[in-house]
Amino acid sequence: MEIRIENLEKYYGERKILDIKELTIEKGKITGITGPNGCGKTTLLNIIAGLDKEYIGKITYDGAKLDRNIINNMTTVFQKPYLFKRTVYENIEYPLKIRGINKSEMNTLILNTIKSLEVENLKDKKAHLLSGGESQKIALARALVFRPQLLLLDEPTSNIDPESIEVLEREILRFNEETGGTVVIVTHNLEQSKRLAHRIIEM
Repeated sequence: MEIRIENLEKYYGERKILDIKELTIEKGKITGITGPNGCGKTTLLNIIAGLDKEYIGKITYDGAKLDRNIINNMTTVFQKPYLFKRTVYENIEYPLKIRGINKSEMNTLILNTIKSLEVENLKDKKAHLLSGGESQKIALARALVFRPQLLLLDEPTSNIDPESIEVLEREILRFNEETGGTVVIVTHNLEQSKRLAHRIIEM
């Protein structure tokens, strides 16, 4: 999914947070967005995700305005993931259920995803009781399981252990290579952007 941004302005009161004349996020590529705290990285991601509609300007997705079909083909992983007070399996199952995937296909997709992210041992645990690294793996698994056309990531590896970071980065790259899905990753870690991104935008 190609994202095209034109004449984007975002204000908090009198303060202008974003001023982007033109920006294209290339389809099928990983784009890293970096910059200091407070420069508007997360705000931009929330606008692209359709979570923040209070802005001036125009954003299109493969040439179209945001609608239900586009929303169904994108997902966001936040810095502090919200997981349901259910099992890990049920958390990962959720986006498939709301999209009407049949039960047998659903089970295969979930089991393949948890294997890739090395969380088979967590399948029946309550998701809200997991550690930080485990929670981020489950949040990414839930995002990847339905193979979105657009994956938005907001500091997905901050404050977690190096081993979990390695797994998450590997699976983000695998997702992009295998599906051709567009990925936008907001990170303050320039080295991570260099490892993952085809293009880095500094704000």
